[in-house]
Amino acid sequence: MTFQCKLFFLFIPLLFSLTLRGQNIDIRLLDKINSPVNPHADNAWKFVSNTIAPVNIATPLAMFVTGLATHDKDLQKKSYYTGASLLVAAGLSTTFKIIIKRPRPFTTYPDIIIKKGKGGSYSFPSGHTTMAFATATSLSLSFPKWYVIVPSYTYAAAVAYSRMYLGVHYPSDVLAGILLGMGTSFLVFESEKWLKKK
Repeated sequence: MTFQCKLFFLFIPLLFSLTLRGQNIDIRLLDKINSPVNPHADNAWKFVSNTIAPVNIATPLAMFVTGLATHDKDLQKKSYYTGASLLVAAGLSTTFKIIIKRPRPFTTYPDIIIKKGKGGSYSFPSGHTTMAFATATSLSLSFPKWYVIVPSYTYAAAVAYSRMYLGVHYPSDVLAGILLGMGTSFLVFESEKWLKKK
């Protein structure tokens, strides 16, 4: 098990306990990020938030099609692992939401938090953030170059921030999403190396 995997399994229980105890810190920080209504900024962050589904679908698909067109078997293989990372991340995120059942911040604190975007079922962890960081980590593992890593994680961070700005997730939801997305991708890519050795 790699160092990143150990960190992932160490931080999930710790994060859950902090979420239960640190609700006041969570809501105070979210209140500062959520800020008053600003139509221009609100629309910009809604747009960033809404790009997650197309980006998640397009990333492994583009990798696979490019690999097919260029007869690059390695790129095709990487597209499978990226797709698998996203599927596992989505499944785990949904499972945690159902188990933990944390209400959305705009539901619990309607007088403090302004709902500026869409928020579906439960709050913990942030599914958008999970998927954004799973994509960024998969791309970074597939193409370990600064010009892939920096834009990938910048985009993922923007998605994470958008979820708080829109008032649909607590900071701890987003932090959990970051750990879950990154951890899932590391595990999928590491399992491929382990299978190769076997």
